[in-house]
Amino acid sequence: MTKLKGILLTQGMHGMISQVEGLAKALELDFTHHIVELNNFWKLFPPKLTPISQKVFEKINASNFDVIISCGRKSVIPSIYLKKNSDRKVINIHIQDPKVSLHNFNFVVAPEHDGLSGDNVLQTKGAIHYLTKKEITSHTNYLKSRLESNKDYFLLILGGPTKHYDYTEMNILNILNLFNNLVIKNNLQGIVIPSMRTPKNIIELSKNILDKNNLVVDVIDKKAYLSALSLAKYICVTCDSTSMISEAALTGKPIYVADIPTKKNDKRIKKFRELFSKINIIKNLNNNLESWHYESLDETSRVAKLIKKQLS
Repeated sequence: MTKLKGILLTQGMHGMISQVEGLAKALELDFTHHIVELNNFWKLFPPKLTPISQKVFEKINASNFDVIISCGRKSVIPSIYLKKNSDRKVINIHIQDPKVSLHNFNFVVAPEHDGLSGDNVLQTKGAIHYLTKKEITSHTNYLKSRLESNKDYFLLILGGPTKHYDYTEMNILNILNLFNNLVIKNNLQGIVIPSMRTPKNIIELSKNILDKNNLVVDVIDKKAYLSALSLAKYICVTCDSTSMISEAALTGKPIYVADIPTKKNDKRIKKFRELFSKINIIKNLNNNLESWHYESLDETSRVAKLIKKQLS
């Protein structure tokens, strides 16, 4: 059977790419990815005040597509325009709240903590993403040669500065000290994995502060990330990233969230954490470690199944 052709529209940020590519792969599309660039002063206007016009954005070189998957504010107008001006029956899917009438899209995929509702809205617990259980398992051995074989592992995933959290060395130092103490106290080996947003000084701080027996991966390495998710008994993620917490929830393993003081209202993220606490996926990082179980969360596959019914 010939695959449907899809185009993916984002602003190029890793979190957005993860969501659109994850859904495209789950839908089994033959897809190409396009970075959206808005023209001139249209960059300053919200989508609801922007005309549906080619003048708003740089031309996207794509044709003969069946599905559009967009994510982020800049991709809203191009998605609507390309659907309206196609000579094919195109289905467009937007991830996150588009801040315009939802009827501009066949589907809107949004996390529950956004509070979005409508006939075409598919609510998700947390963020959808590009990771799969199979991919995680297939990379189990990648880090084994760098780790002690007779210990369990505690994984710390570092995010990076955002508008909501005060990502200072002092605040991260508090997390690293707590993490290090838990590793020693429970006779574990620690693994630290940075994200694309983690500043170099924070990676260096991790290497300097943590016990020398811990493994600090000091480069962006997806294989190391997947391997660590597979090997870890416990997982800790800094509170700034709902996407990485959602990815970790695919493992079904205990997830701790490391708090960072806020510098701006983080109401949406708090709602996300309240939901994940309620369904027993996360707990706040403290002075004790415990094991618990929950059903592995694979929202990308669930949403894809719902959409496939219409695509067929």
